[in-house]
Amino acid sequence: MTGSTWPLAPSIAALAVALLVIVFAGKSLAATADTLADRTGMGEAIAGALLLGAVTSLPGIATTTIGAWQGDAQFAIANPIGGIAVQTVWLAIADLLYRRSNIEHAAASLENIMQALVLVALLCLPIVAYATPGLTLGWVHPASLLIPVLYLYGLHLVRRLRQNPMWRAEQTSDTRQDVPDDPDGDADGAPSTRRLWWRLAALAAVVGGTGYLIGQGGLGVIAATGLPSGFVGFTVTTAITSLPELVTLIAAVRIGALTLGIGNILGGNAFDSLMIFLADAAYRPGSVYTDAASAGLLLAGSTTLLTVTLAAGLILRERRGVGFEGVAIPVVYLVTVVLLLVRAA
Repeated sequence: MTGSTWPLAPSIAALAVALLVIVFAGKSLAATADTLADRTGMGEAIAGALLLGAVTSLPGIATTTIGAWQGDAQFAIANPIGGIAVQTVWLAIADLLYRRSNIEHAAASLENIMQALVLVALLCLPIVAYATPGLTLGWVHPASLLIPVLYLYGLHLVRRLRQNPMWRAEQTSDTRQDVPDDPDGDADGAPSTRRLWWRLAALAAVVGGTGYLIGQGGLGVIAATGLPSGFVGFTVTTAITSLPELVTLIAAVRIGALTLGIGNILGGNAFDSLMIFLADAAYRPGSVYTDAASAGLLLAGSTTLLTVTLAAGLILRERRGVGFEGVAIPVVYLVTVVLLLVRAA
């Protein structure tokens, strides 16, 4: 690892401060994005992916870049992939909070299913890179360069589906449809659309600024405790960087914007895959896949399994209570954490 790291006490303090800032700033993100989804006509699924997904991923971007720049390959890879895993677990928590029905049933959306499939494709690219670590353009693996291309094409497919859907979910009494509110916000004294965009930008700046604290704090914990980089990146720092997704997901559930909440998770997960490209680009010794070793392959495989499980839950739509995906997702995540520790022992 290159560069200086902070001592343990300042590192823990930095993580605590970042945690508090994220919790307080994240509370208004869901309401702001929900209103903008109605005002702009983009819909909750796309707003969750583009607005909430991008903003809530900002801390992870900074954390991943700092880890890669300072030469910790496992930490750099574990943060984006771990963020995807933790954020998928948040949906299981939301399932417990939404008592009316299974949340994947209530938030039936073809756009969210497509986002899950795009995410699976994005997660396959690092696995391909792990199988061919010596193939590089400069120091970056070609698979990393394909990640932003596939991400943008995936957004195009989601937008096309919204404009011309060829499949619709069966509507039941538990389905919560994405019905826009009155788009004229100025008529009843509500904030103007322009003001909402400025509010979203301000929240993004505050939330994104925590990434530096989380990155330095996480590296300080690794240096002071000797814990494996992959374990810290997959659990501690990603749990903090992913808190905006949890806060906004819970807020979305409370206001009934279920499609927005799931779109936030799946869109944030797809956006997090872009961090894998950033990790490879910022890691100067060579391809990040070469030095991340098999820990990164374990994380990529397990997180792909989590995403497929979620997609299956969105398609099967168990109607009552916590579905099979609500049980399987936390179990897969915990098994992955155990395997990381066993591997490092």
